[in-house]
Amino acid sequence: MRKIKYKSIIFVALACIFSYLFGGGAAILANTFDKDEVRHSNQENWGLGFPVEGQAPTGNATAAELKKYDAYFIGDGKEKVIYLTFDAGYENGYTCTILDALKKHNVHATFFLVGNYITSSPDIVKRMVEEGHCVANHTYSHPNMSSIASMDAFRKELEGLEAAYEEVTGQKMTRYYRPPQGKYSISNLKMAKELGYKTFFWSLAYVDWHNDKQPTKEMAYDKLLGRIHPGAIVLLHSTSKTNAEIMDELLTKWEEMGYTFGTLDELVSQ
Repeated sequence: MRKIKYKSIIFVALACIFSYLFGGGAAILANTFDKDEVRHSNQENWGLGFPVEGQAPTGNATAAELKKYDAYFIGDGKEKVIYLTFDAGYENGYTCTILDALKKHNVHATFFLVGNYITSSPDIVKRMVEEGHCVANHTYSHPNMSSIASMDAFRKELEGLEAAYEEVTGQKMTRYYRPPQGKYSISNLKMAKELGYKTFFWSLAYVDWHNDKQPTKEMAYDKLLGRIHPGAIVLLHSTSKTNAEIMDELLTKWEEMGYTFGTLDELVSQ
């Protein structure tokens, strides 16, 4: 019986060693050499985890990892500052109400726009610029950028929007970029940096983009007040009816919580 027991122990030990070397252990060894490249080699969707509400969330990558590629998802968190951003693929009749609220509170936001928005709503784009907001690059046609492997195709999406913006405003576009749907890859981040762009994800957002299933005000406040945190890059959609209805009050509530509002220019200078 004792011999059988010893043989069993030896068998289990050998099995564990084999598993380590040719299974999970190989991955551990790979991560030892280049953690970033292994972690981000595949296509990813930007995602967040909120272990404690009111505190900074975790992301697919850390702020330090992203900064190597001039990419950001959060500020330094030292002060109660919010960086407000909006994504828009089309005009849904609510942006002017949002702009009115921003003007009332003297808040300067960044609007990540696509080609359709700039060509179909030039007057609103001009208003954004005139009122001190930043208009930034959400690509020309809103594709899954993580599936684009060539620099030529990647450049075409960004430079196409630059050209549309310059035609409408007569100004050069600030080289800030947000991947559509948060889909990205490490090669995307490298290409954006090579083109002189800084990439921006977010540290707070909520499901506000379904026109036929808009969140209630209570649902919006639950997420946007409960999960706000120092240094938050907030992503909202200007197509949202709810966002337009709550914007004035939302900004007031954030101010009452002790928050101020910064710009992405200020964030990248930290």
